[in-house]
Amino acid sequence: MNYWLKATPLFALAVLLISSCGRNDRDSTTNWKMNDTDWGGYESKKDYDGQETPPNMVLIPGGSFVMGFTEEDVPYDWDNIPRRVTVSTFFMDQTEISNDNYLLYLEWTRLAYGESYPEVYVNALPDTLVWRDELSFNEPYVQNYLRHPATKDHPVVGVTWTQAREYSRWRTDRVNEAILIDKGIINPNPAPKDENVFVTDAYTTGQYQPEIRKGVKDYRTGGDRQVRWEDGILQPEFRLPTEAEWEYAALGLQGLQENEKDENYTDRRVYPWSGTGVRYQRHDRYQGQMYANFKRRGGDYMGIAGKPNDGASVTTPVTENYPNDFGLYNMAGNVNEWVLDLYRPLTTQTLNDFENHDLNSFRGNNFQNVKRDPVTGKIAEKDSLGRLQYEYVTDEEAAQRDNYKTGRPFNYLDGDEQSEAVYATNEHTLISDKARVYKGGSWADRAYWLSPGTRRFMDEDKASRSVGFRCAMIHLGGEAEAASGGKKNRFGKDAKKQRRRSRR
Repeated sequence: MNYWLKATPLFALAVLLISSCGRNDRDSTTNWKMNDTDWGGYESKKDYDGQETPPNMVLIPGGSFVMGFTEEDVPYDWDNIPRRVTVSTFFMDQTEISNDNYLLYLEWTRLAYGESYPEVYVNALPDTLVWRDELSFNEPYVQNYLRHPATKDHPVVGVTWTQAREYSRWRTDRVNEAILIDKGIINPNPAPKDENVFVTDAYTTGQYQPEIRKGVKDYRTGGDRQVRWEDGILQPEFRLPTEAEWEYAALGLQGLQENEKDENYTDRRVYPWSGTGVRYQRHDRYQGQMYANFKRRGGDYMGIAGKPNDGASVTTPVTENYPNDFGLYNMAGNVNEWVLDLYRPLTTQTLNDFENHDLNSFRGNNFQNVKRDPVTGKIAEKDSLGRLQYEYVTDEEAAQRDNYKTGRPFNYLDGDEQSEAVYATNEHTLISDKARVYKGGSWADRAYWLSPGTRRFMDEDKASRSVGFRCAMIHLGGEAEAASGGKKNRFGKDAKKQRRRSRR
């Protein structure tokens, strides 16, 4: 009798724990059992541990900062008036895309499309003629810079904004394909051809059928199925960073916080490092060396023989020079970098006047929706390159919405009927709907352009020997979760444990 009286509390506790564990697989609002074939096989990822950091990327914790000039506007462009904006947490490449990275893209494209669609490969080729100059002997760079192994770790140049976007799209598919191969879900396809290539959105909509090794468990049928977005296995798209993201990441202002619990920065920055100079200030063996690869003055690209002050006359390897406080290399100097934004001089003023555009600010939206059959609503068949087809949103389609009224708001509040500045792009100015921003300064630029607040533009189909790029990606999940390195809320408590306690 005493035995049962003593055992009963333990038995009750065991029942409670079992019941509690079972309730973890139930929907919180309906108590409907999830991940159970007998209950219909509805799925919920209770054990999702957060988005993995993509290859070559670092997490950039979001925050607010003053975007724009931090020193005198030497060209008097008045196109980057300081204003406070907020950038959400995102991932960014630790380095610029190198020649070696880009050559893999070229070789894959040649093998996949070169036979049937050689123009795809030709359109991806960088313009190596950017090295030519009327009064300089740069012909060896024309012949060797891109493909010689001696410069494989140097940043790729001669790439247009459009080509950089295509590389980012291709990278999305290769990374996601590699994820599925590494997890043993699909087998490698060593010789993809034409439409039979892995494209992420075609795969997730069932229009690409890989060689299955093992599928994901399908709770509805009890068998296997393909991976879906809801599984959290595949990564979102790689893309160029927005101008706000790039500038925020370049400044690395978290290095100015005296206490990580405070919301204050101790100072502003002119460059991606502290201080107002371009030389390393600490008293050690690196003292006096240049922080970046740039042109110090007319005719001086690297200093004297045997002691180059920045390591090279042209570019350096992408991991050369000093990383900033986010761990990003060459956010000043080496090569300028394309960003996603369309250039308009009054964008900065627009952000100051209209407060609802100060989160993840960006100019250049050109909204698209996946193409569907107008009768059935089904997604249209993929194209001959294996990609889903997309259609641009028309102004007529957007007119009924509250959050946007045009499908291509390039001139929104800057050159359109709603703004005071009306000018004819493509006619009386160099600014056009092809003008894209690049930032960062390069081996060929003076120190002024190393400041992240400076901005210049070039047509999206043009290239330069001093312009390269790096990629970014959205971080999915809360900011506090990203800051703590796991699934925690802003009070520092483990969210998974907290949910478990609340259900008991």
